[in-house]
Amino acid sequence: MIKQFVTVAIGLASFSFVLGQGTNPSQFDKAEQVQLNTITTAVPFIGITPDSRSGAMGDIGAGISPDANSLYWNTSKLAFAEKDFEIAVSYSPWLQRLAKDIHLSYLSGYKKIGERHAVGGSLRYFSLGNITFTDVQGKKVRDFTPSELELTVGYAFQLSRVFSIGLNGKYIFSNLTGGTTVQGANTKAGQAGAADLSFSYYDKEKKWFGKKAEVGVGLTISNIGNKITYSQNGATDFLPTNLRLGTAVKTHIDEYNAITFGVDVNKLLVPTPQVMVNGNDGNNYWIGKDNNVGVITGIFQSFGDAPGRALLDENGEAIVENGEVQIKKNSRFGEEIREINFGVGLEYWYNEVFAVRTGYFHEDRSKGNRQYLTFGIGLQYNVFGLDISYLAAFSRLNPLANTLRFTLRFVFDKKSSVAKSADEE
Repeated sequence: MIKQFVTVAIGLASFSFVLGQGTNPSQFDKAEQVQLNTITTAVPFIGITPDSRSGAMGDIGAGISPDANSLYWNTSKLAFAEKDFEIAVSYSPWLQRLAKDIHLSYLSGYKKIGERHAVGGSLRYFSLGNITFTDVQGKKVRDFTPSELELTVGYAFQLSRVFSIGLNGKYIFSNLTGGTTVQGANTKAGQAGAADLSFSYYDKEKKWFGKKAEVGVGLTISNIGNKITYSQNGATDFLPTNLRLGTAVKTHIDEYNAITFGVDVNKLLVPTPQVMVNGNDGNNYWIGKDNNVGVITGIFQSFGDAPGRALLDENGEAIVENGEVQIKKNSRFGEEIREINFGVGLEYWYNEVFAVRTGYFHEDRSKGNRQYLTFGIGLQYNVFGLDISYLAAFSRLNPLANTLRFTLRFVFDKKSSVAKSADEE
């Protein structure tokens, strides 16, 4: 049995190493042949992994066992939570290679109501550190500390023994300028309301390799909400609406040892930007679909709007026929696939007291190039728990390199408390 799990662990490590080697530019097309087309959104801070447990497992969380941080990953899991009440506080210094005063704080928790219901809430606060605003002559206007926050409330309901549904409501506030006039335009804080919808399949009565196992599958559509603007008549930007599908298997090797293996895949439900190319007829052309659309239209459009790559002639200019740019075969589909990122993770628990975790996260280099290994440990003693994670980027120039996350958890179980009181009597 142990040999089978060691094989799985070695396979994960080998898979991560192979993908990591893919970050070597020499293994790709020449630089001029790579079309970088990153999807950008407003308030990207609400897409940052907030907790150390998932942060140590390659940023996965849709299918793993429920905890206080499930409101970010998959609220519907909370209907299956075994503990009566849990609260967690997380902190992460962020982008320390760029600045020393950027940080993310996250407070979250849930409460079970009966056997089939759970409610929860979270508060996320992101500080971008001190910034000095200057005018066009370079003279100091003011110092300001931009900050953003997200307030979430959630509800989970168990539909049957193995199925559940969850719903979150959110308020998002983003104050990046403090009302400073920028290029003659009056700015304001961005605000938005959003919702998450999640579903879970969670079965604690499965067998894997002949051992007792828990199988979880989660689907979450998060951050469905209005666009954000930072000025009276300025441009509006999409929220980072995201589709997450994940699964995890926790196997109890024996009375003291348990291993969880999980995988998450993600896709932003935000339109892909158009790309401008130089045509061989001397004109410039946009390829792809216009992304100036509504939120719901944008969600559906995101599944088939990748511009792909234009066919080029010997001079490096796009081939135009009958006023239309010729697109390389299958390049649109290939770009859609590259917009999907994924994470894989492992978690080992000894006697529900000590945990060791690792994982890998992959994002295509043309869509952001976030590729890194993650590691972490966890400790649980009575009601107190502590998790720490570390991010090891493949590139030393990656601003995410050496990111640390810290999470302090408080777990309360009414059933355990009642049993303890009975034993004392």
